[in-house]
Amino acid sequence: MLWEVCPYCLPEHLFLAFISQINKLTSKLMRIIRLFILSISRLIVNTNYAQNTYAVSYVYDGDTVKLRPMNANGTQGEFKLRLKDIFAPERNQAYGLKSRRALIKLCQGEFPISKNGKRRHPEVQGNDIIATVQISGIDKYNRALGWLQCDHIDASLYLAERGLAWHYAQYSKDIEIQKAAQNARRLKLGLWANEKPTPPWVWRHQRLH
Repeated sequence: MLWEVCPYCLPEHLFLAFISQINKLTSKLMRIIRLFILSISRLIVNTNYAQNTYAVSYVYDGDTVKLRPMNANGTQGEFKLRLKDIFAPERNQAYGLKSRRALIKLCQGEFPISKNGKRRHPEVQGNDIIATVQISGIDKYNRALGWLQCDHIDASLYLAERGLAWHYAQYSKDIEIQKAAQNARRLKLGLWANEKPTPPWVWRHQRLH
């Protein structure tokens, strides 16, 4: 019927196929644009943190720290980093403080040293152990996401090996950390001493209800 009314028009089935192809091309184009924007965002993040030698100025818990560039004045250039590949217990959760203190020990020493050379209580933080960072992005809380090494030791692996953090399997494909966490569980290290430790994402949900 369409062809009889308009001999120069496409048949309906060809017209619909043409529209379908346009929609597919549009979808592919949008994916390419999103990937391009993501790549630019990561480039901007990495440029912002081009200085990759830091001191850990504060440890919030076993997977979140505050970093400042080495030789920075005061708090200039400080930012929060959420460690990749792991999920540590919350501070008020079982093993939360142990996880936090293990990260303090790794990145600030057994007892952080103050500027006057005296040993400080572990809760009083800040020293000059060299930390290096590889940034991969920004999370929804505006924290940098990435990998942290303190004196060349990977912090995420360090905690997973000691049973002080879960392998964050939902967002991580790191085989080494996955195996480290499985081994810690087999040996009942850290939080795995409990038969069924509560993951922090479940613990948070329970606290809301």
